Amino acid sequence: MKFFLFMVVLSTALAIAPVRFDGDKVLRVKPQDEKQASILKDLTQTIELDFWYPDATHDVTANMTVDFRVSKNEFQTIQSALEQHKMNYEILIHDLQEEIEKQFDVKDEASGRHSYAKYNDWDKIVSWTEKMVEKYPEVVSRIKIGSTAEDNPLYVLKLGKKDKEGKAIFMDCGIHAREWVSPAFCQWFVYQATKSYGKNRIMTKLLDRMTFYVLPVFNVDGYIWSWTQNRMWRKNRSKNQNSTCIGTDLNRNFDVSWDSFPNTRNPCQDIYRGAAPESEKETKAVTNFIRSHLNSIKAYITFHSYSQMLLVPYGYTSRLPPTHDDLLKVARIATDFLSTRYETRYIYGPIASTIYPTSGSSLDWAYDLGIKHTFAFELRDKGKFGFLLPESQIKPTCKETMLSVKFIAKYILKHT
Repeated sequence: MKFFLFMVVLSTALAIAPVRFDGDKVLRVKPQDEKQASILKDLTQTIELDFWYPDATHDVTANMTVDFRVSKNEFQTIQSALEQHKMNYEILIHDLQEEIEKQFDVKDEASGRHSYAKYNDWDKIVSWTEKMVEKYPEVVSRIKIGSTAEDNPLYVLKLGKKDKEGKAIFMDCGIHAREWVSPAFCQWFVYQATKSYGKNRIMTKLLDRMTFYVLPVFNVDGYIWSWTQNRMWRKNRSKNQNSTCIGTDLNRNFDVSWDSFPNTRNPCQDIYRGAAPESEKETKAVTNFIRSHLNSIKAYITFHSYSQMLLVPYGYTSRLPPTHDDLLKVARIATDFLSTRYETRYIYGPIASTIYPTSGSSLDWAYDLGIKHTFAFELRDKGKFGFLLPESQIKPTCKETMLSVKFIAKYILKHT
């Protein structure tokens, strides 16, 4: 009996022990030509690599900066292969577990409470949404737009003067679980907008005349999992038929050129597209909400990390959209505004040529639905920390991004 109880306790402990990344490394390689690019692709047949940039082997091309995580046990193998083929590499992160722990580098002034200078887990974010509604009832309300695969609520905060619809902007953060600085920005945006109302002329004007729909965490289940079990998790947590692999990449699940890339068909891949367009409850909730507010929504902005880019459609084709010139002009000025604060440089342009081709993305879907101003931010940094941006960089990241978003909002108010 004792042995049986011991085994039950042991299996429970094993089931909930978070993944550790001791000794795992993040490497940066720049293939010099197509031959080197294909060597790197071939290596992934035998060695498991977690691609950080681009997000899949399939997208690796000559002269592209490629960042990937390799486990401690596989490092020697990959190092030998790279050296054998005379491929230059640098080690961006020497011990991933150390870097994960170093992320939390801001001392908590009020332990256990929500903080704009720190990363907040899901429970803190939920209670924060309640507090924002209590504190600023004249400009904030909370709408439950649906629920996740694991039955967590999807909350949108509606910002703007009550009883005044006007033009609207839909913003979402955290579609990929491990990109923590993204939800941090959505919280910052709501905080700055509400506390400035009635004090700051520009923000007051925007909230008086416009509505902002802000989804602070799109991929709630994945976000919770990245806090509790696996810091490097990207997808949602839905179960896949005929596969033990969990999760769909929500940003490949939109009904726009959904199945155009064969590399998104494997449920075990980080970029799995799902069983059908909008097969995921999270995607469905967002698309239903946007469709039902299509008359007022004039812009869609989604926030990711990392690589310091401002992206516009399209990702599924190299064809440029009809309003390309206008989008590029807005992106250029928005990135100029962003750089005025800390001289952070962003590049901008269409997804396919600026970052890499994608299918089924929220940005392309929103544009083709008729929202002619759609933008995707890839926030800090350019790879030194990647998805593990330290908390000390949250505020600077949010402050500079805020300048960009305010410009876009003013532009939408004036020109649409």
